[in-house]
Amino acid sequence: MGDEDPHADQDFAHLRDRERDLALFIDHLHDGHAMGYKAIAAHHPRYGQQAVRSSMRLLTDAGHLRHIREHITVEDNSMRWVTRTYWSRTPRSPEWWAEFARARKGRIVMDGYGPGLARTEESDVPEEPADEAAPEESGSAAYRTLAGLREADARMPLSDSDCHALENLAAEWLSRGSTPNDITRALTDGLPATVTNPGGLARNRLETKMPPKKAKIRQKAARRARIDRVIMCCVTCDADELTAKIVDGLCLDCRAELETEEPAGPLPGYVPDTFLTTPAPDTGVVDVTRWAAEVRRAGGLRPRAGRNG
Repeated sequence: MGDEDPHADQDFAHLRDRERDLALFIDHLHDGHAMGYKAIAAHHPRYGQQAVRSSMRLLTDAGHLRHIREHITVEDNSMRWVTRTYWSRTPRSPEWWAEFARARKGRIVMDGYGPGLARTEESDVPEEPADEAAPEESGSAAYRTLAGLREADARMPLSDSDCHALENLAAEWLSRGSTPNDITRALTDGLPATVTNPGGLARNRLETKMPPKKAKIRQKAARRARIDRVIMCCVTCDADELTAKIVDGLCLDCRAELETEEPAGPLPGYVPDTFLTTPAPDTGVVDVTRWAAEVRRAGGLRPRAGRNG
């Protein structure tokens, strides 16, 4: 994002050691990199799945990332749900993320990775177009192309049964990048003066003139798509706003789990009693051991073990 803080030595200094390490790791990933906790753990040299999962919940709570599920309509009228992880080097407020998600609706993006903070596309689930979005004409595009041959050339009046029998072949042509006009030309160019078996001739030409399959790189070419709907998701499970209450990027179950986990170090903003303006009540006894432990905890150090520990 254009308003993000630039890279600096103090990036993520407000986080604990483990979360800071993972934040730096994520911040240097390319757009489109897998961001599930299992994928991160597989590539990170120090932390396993459980540690990464816990840290991603903490990074979400700190305002650095969100899971957002977007319903898109692609330019070929196909529809799909896409779940993306959005990352911000700058910690953002819950209100900022809510506005960011709201502003995604109506955006024109590429069928793949949209602009913004996306580090990954977690899922890409095709969806059949709704009935009301179906074309008014009956039959598939392949069937309609075959049925229209009689208008292109009177010598090729395919029957309804011919069209159904040849529909899969014509559909294969379309899947390989041919247009209905390409099929029509292939089946009508250079016809003899009289065609006694239009169905047999059409089958022969569809089979022998079949275009080659597209190269894989062309099949995956990005297409324009429009975001129709946006919903927030939990960062560590499949829950979304339609199935659970999402609070600051986490469902209530995952938030409860986060709050019961053993802390990995001092929480951001923690101030021990020894540093408070108003000290604890004076009992007349100075507990040096407790004070030392508090100072070490504030500095992110483990408490010293006892002589017999």
